[in-house]
Amino acid sequence: MDFRLNEEQQMLQDTVARLVRGEYSFEKRLEFSETDAGFSVDFWKQLSELGLTAVPFSEELGGFGGGGVEVQSVMTELGRGLCLEPYLQSVILGGGLIGQAGNDSQKETWLGGIASGEVQAAVALQEPQSFYDLNNVETRAEKKDGGYQLNGRKAVVIGGHCADVILVSARTSGDVRDAGGISLFALKADTAGIERRVYPTIDGSKGCDLTLNNVQVSADALMGEEGKAAEVIEYQAGRAIAALCAEAVGVMEVANELTLDYLKQRKQFGVPIGKFQVLQHRMVDMMSELEQARSMATLAASVADEEQSGERRRVLAAAKNVIGRSGQFISEQGIQSHGGIGMTWEYNFAHYAKRLIMINHQLGDDDFHLERYASLLQAS
Repeated sequence: MDFRLNEEQQMLQDTVARLVRGEYSFEKRLEFSETDAGFSVDFWKQLSELGLTAVPFSEELGGFGGGGVEVQSVMTELGRGLCLEPYLQSVILGGGLIGQAGNDSQKETWLGGIASGEVQAAVALQEPQSFYDLNNVETRAEKKDGGYQLNGRKAVVIGGHCADVILVSARTSGDVRDAGGISLFALKADTAGIERRVYPTIDGSKGCDLTLNNVQVSADALMGEEGKAAEVIEYQAGRAIAALCAEAVGVMEVANELTLDYLKQRKQFGVPIGKFQVLQHRMVDMMSELEQARSMATLAASVADEEQSGERRRVLAAAKNVIGRSGQFISEQGIQSHGGIGMTWEYNFAHYAKRLIMINHQLGDDDFHLERYASLLQAS
């Protein structure tokens, strides 16, 4: 099988790479993280002007009709720059949920704006008690006055503090852990009753916890069939996992490059420490983990847009497990190779390490997906 990019895919990746190299230095990233948005509004505009926010959308929406491989090309380069913009949350996961579950009116309302970058979406699927299980939903949506009233809490909503629309999972029936009975709602950000607690995450981005206090929405806010959102959420979470794997590869590439450069420059006993055999072996192990992660990210991208199946579930679980383990290994070994400087906020390697740890914990860590993979094997 030929895994090389075709001409159009390579041009897409080169476009993102040039943009990130030219506009997203480490020093600028630190400045962006301190703004109210937590990212660069100007860089987001450049992404939209180049059509990059429209990559996975259909041509009718002004998009490229790109699939998992095209998304992989974009996410890998954004990972190399540690870009803070909510591309995953808004374009991949938010846009995907609306595209799959939304009716024609909802798609017309939101998808065009998301594709053009004029609208930002956030996704509120996790709760304080859920621990990666997206079916563990305590937030309730009860019918009232011809619409729904939502009450509950949502945790770690990346970009939720500045999004235009927030996609919220809520239970309309069933017990807390049931897959049946989960519904999906599109809430305008200024809807009365939504309270936000905004905070920085360990990797420099901004997230928030949402408290929904008697949030009243019309019946038009319901996306898809009532109580049938679990399958949609699982499928789009799979696409987001593939995108995260691609981003992680970009982060790992730079983390390894930084470590190798440091080993060549740092001297002890009058020679570069890269001359020491034990550090050479460590660097080889880090490169081996990167190659394994790259292969699994490519495999995940190849199944991201396929129909849901047991094989797709197994591939994505295996990929997220490998990516999580490799990312943690590279982070730990890179810090050991750097010594104390590898943990300082002023040095860029620490930020790459923190992003890899954060990626491991998004949508399930390596242990969670190992257990999921094992259970899927037993069920097959």
